Amino acid sequence: MDLSQLTALAAVVDEGSFDAAAAALHLTPSAVSQRIKALEQSAGQVLVRRTRPTAVTGPGEAYLRLARQIDALVREAAVETRADGDGRDVTPVTVPIALSADSMATWVLPALATVGPGVCFDLHRDDQSRTADLLRAGTVMAAITSVDEPVQGCRSERLGVTRYRPMATPGFVERWFADGVTVDALAVAPMVVFDRNDDLQERYLQRRTSRRLTPPRHYVPASADFAEAVVLGLGWAVLPHEQSDEPERRGGLVELDPGQHVDVELHWQQWTLQTPALEAVAAAVRAAAADHLL
Repeated sequence: MDLSQLTALAAVVDEGSFDAAAAALHLTPSAVSQRIKALEQSAGQVLVRRTRPTAVTGPGEAYLRLARQIDALVREAAVETRADGDGRDVTPVTVPIALSADSMATWVLPALATVGPGVCFDLHRDDQSRTADLLRAGTVMAAITSVDEPVQGCRSERLGVTRYRPMATPGFVERWFADGVTVDALAVAPMVVFDRNDDLQERYLQRRTSRRLTPPRHYVPASADFAEAVVLGLGWAVLPHEQSDEPERRGGLVELDPGQHVDVELHWQQWTLQTPALEAVAAAVRAAAADHLL
């Protein structure tokens, strides 16, 4: 297997086309195409979908993951050989990570800030139930996910539980839940939802009512703005304590349904391939999770 072929595969997937990959690699599109064809002939399978943008096939995921791993090892070797005494000459290693918007907005970014200047981050945001798909596809080296079953070629460890409580403003509760949190009230009271993949509010409704309700909803696909929308009284939503504690202390938010909550168990999955940068990131995430998760 020619390493230049694996490099071409990663570039075609990352850049979204053969032409863009050629520009990134300082090659002609024909040269990139030849390398991909040679790799596919060696594998005996189609590895890249010739779509717009290009995408890796199922069989291609293993080769893409291999390409990422080799690139990580090469970059780690470069760091070890080029660093001077104070580390200023270090070429940072980029670690791509998949995580949810809630994790990014609350406890993960402060954890990553402790890793040091030798590592850069390429963060991919998705629902915690879907981040493992990015790991499986070879897009990222690690993921914070609700999936505990290790992705092939990865190891998994439990981080803890994020607890989400249904929260709303006092005025919102007075208007929509004057007679208590009933099925009828939940069916009509507006709620705030992150995006179409966010099912946390639905999980609360299903558990609370054992029915499928379709109340009005506001879609607010940014974590900080999502919490702000609840504080402003647009609707109710389930929030982690990092986003609800301060406005709750100020009296801006109250528990909509005391004693009710939605728990999401989180896991750290990463390549079994060990590199100093990836292990440093894992240690930082693990320590922060111990402080923030249940």
